[in-house]
Amino acid sequence: MKPAPFEYFCPDSLDEAVVLLAGRAAEAKLLAGGQSLVPLLNFRLLQPAALIDINRLSELAFLAEDRGGLRIGALTRHHALETSPAVAALFPVLSEAMAHVAHLAVRNRGTIGGSLAHADPAAELPMVATLLDAEIRTRSAAGPHTHDARDFFTGPLSTVLADDEIVTEVFLPALPPRTGSAFAEFSLRRGDFAIAAVAATVTVADGRITAARLAVAGADERPLRLDEVEASLAGQCFDADLVETAARLAGESVNPFTDLRASADYRRHLVAVLARRVLTEAHARIAVGAA
Repeated sequence: MKPAPFEYFCPDSLDEAVVLLAGRAAEAKLLAGGQSLVPLLNFRLLQPAALIDINRLSELAFLAEDRGGLRIGALTRHHALETSPAVAALFPVLSEAMAHVAHLAVRNRGTIGGSLAHADPAAELPMVATLLDAEIRTRSAAGPHTHDARDFFTGPLSTVLADDEIVTEVFLPALPPRTGSAFAEFSLRRGDFAIAAVAATVTVADGRITAARLAVAGADERPLRLDEVEASLAGQCFDADLVETAARLAGESVNPFTDLRASADYRRHLVAVLARRVLTEAHARIAVGAA
């Protein structure tokens, strides 16, 4: 099939794009990488009256270190995150996760802003943004706005974005010293959507865990932070028994769904297995300087 007819706009600046979207907010869609939008258009699951192509907005394609953290423009491609030395040095869990996104052709076109706005509950980037306490920055006719990643995703393919808001960049705050991280996912085939994915960071000082983060994708209607698991790890000495208890709690903390690929019980099992793996790897990477 082919898309239903629509008006096409290709602004040369962010200001122009904001004005165009403000005048057509209820009937327009933004086109960035198009890896999710174009199939929806072709199957006529979406029939917008207008398409605003933002690929000329080079001002939204950047990676910049900032206060030990990282600013990432919304038009930055997945493959750029996967291969960036700055990302690998500051947020290796992000580099690791990006290598699991679909296939290389998709990663070459797909954008960070598009993935976050699309909000697929099995996607890697929304989960990593949630893990790293990202700030998702936007623009609309009313001006700039900042959303916390943990509050940004509201359900399957659903976010807090208003119809006239454009994601402009993401800010990842610096990780504390002596922090290790790890990512793992399970899918039926390489490049398929994750049946379940888990990512973690572990921070240690004086032989104890001072902070731990654990995020899950594919096991709920949106990416989750497992607060109860994180609290159970804080202040503890890291050992195999602690990890086993945390992994079991992780599996019990999710409320997954059953579909053609996996049952809810199997997803809970996967979350526990993957949680054990990423917590162990994250802690081990502190010792070898791979944090």
